[in-house]
Amino acid sequence: MFDNIDTIRMARALTAHASTRARLTAVNVANSDTPGFKPRDLRPFQDSYRNTGAAPMRATQGGHFTDSKWGANAARINVEQGGAAPNGNAVSLEDEMFRIADLRRQHELSLTVYQSSLGLMRSAIGRG
Repeated sequence: MFDNIDTIRMARALTAHASTRARLTAVNVANSDTPGFKPRDLRPFQDSYRNTGAAPMRATQGGHFTDSKWGANAARINVEQGGAAPNGNAVSLEDEMFRIADLRRQHELSLTVYQSSLGLMRSAIGRG
């Protein structure tokens, strides 16, 4: 039932994206002293939330966004290139700390979107 509601599907995809990024960040921090290790991260959510198989969106007004490439799709992992330590390790703990803060914001956003969608559905059926 909830799979047909785009906002809930987007919130679920955003949560999955944040979860995968959190796992990659944990691996980056765990390997911060491993010689030759390159940090990995996902593409931004807005770039990875695309699917050519999704039904095209309808524009009911002139200013509506109608890009047919939007949809839930798996994010791609990028190996980051950066300044490496003498042992070849390119993990920056400061960058990972900023990434963790961004992950928290992304996760809270997904929860907010999900809760708002549920509130709208409750209102629509008269229980809100």
